[in-house]
Amino acid sequence: MRTAAWCAVLLLLAGVVAVGIWLCVVFQTAVTPVLLAILGTALLGPLYRRLLRMKVQKSLAAGLTVLAVLAFVGGATYIVVAALIETGDQIIASLRQAALDIADHLGAAGTSIDDLAKNAKALLEKFGGTAASGVISGISIVGQVAAMAVLALLLIFFFLRDSHRAADALRSFAPGSTGDMLEAMGRRAFEAVEGFMRGTTIVALVDAVLITIGLLILRVPGAVGLGALVFVTAYIPYLGAFLSGAIAVLVALADRGFVIALWVLGVVLAVQVIEGNVLQPAIQSRTVQMHPAVVMLAITAGASVAGILGMLLAVPVTAAAFGVIGELRGRYANQPG
Repeated sequence: MRTAAWCAVLLLLAGVVAVGIWLCVVFQTAVTPVLLAILGTALLGPLYRRLLRMKVQKSLAAGLTVLAVLAFVGGATYIVVAALIETGDQIIASLRQAALDIADHLGAAGTSIDDLAKNAKALLEKFGGTAASGVISGISIVGQVAAMAVLALLLIFFFLRDSHRAADALRSFAPGSTGDMLEAMGRRAFEAVEGFMRGTTIVALVDAVLITIGLLILRVPGAVGLGALVFVTAYIPYLGAFLSGAIAVLVALADRGFVIALWVLGVVLAVQVIEGNVLQPAIQSRTVQMHPAVVMLAITAGASVAGILGMLLAVPVTAAAFGVIGELRGRYANQPG
């Protein structure tokens, strides 16, 4: 009896997920600001609740939190963009030189690497043009991003201010006595996303600071820009660390030589060891823990559905799903068959 119930639940969840993914793909322009708003709400929800404890009125507290979102995202974007603009040319030149050096060592087998380095700009422009024509359908990228950002900020305001109504809204969709279960599932999913966002942001900041310090000590060019890249890519677990670490090693190889490149590799690996054995257990011990294989599959699926944005959103969405599954398991696992 219990096995049959679990099969029914899994089939129902699979159907809901399939329909949800299809709707997200069809209504991507509308869904993206909602998902971004949920992530922003999860990240700065503790600030909003602290303001409420300080007897700040709900609308004012939500408005101040939105301003905090603007300050945080705007400040982080400015730091990252400024660092990449300042050192971007140097990093790109170093990467191209590293590709040429590798091609020289590989001989004839490295010809394709050399060709790719020489034509990287043309390939990037061609890819960008194709992606833009398929995604925005003639609408300016800047305009679309600005519109989604404004909508996401407005949604964050309403999500925060009216969060107390979420339980009643979930109950209104639930038939009969399933309201309690649906509310618990929603709370567990949001707690998982909140824990992921808060933990990932702290880990990303610590990783970026440690790697930047290491690169500065080793006098690797573009250290601040590479550190900013580490912070941004940290929101794509495992894959982001690999990409940013590989770029740092290649830049060091091109400008500082093989020995310094090995030292940079050691710094990156040491930071990853600290992250995996100290930061992650300490910061994310109370959130949903996912196996690395599950994370990589989620990232791959997200990339196939929505490209880079899908890669960024895949893990928090998966964390929410694991939260729901954990709630269901806690409710039904101990029931007699």
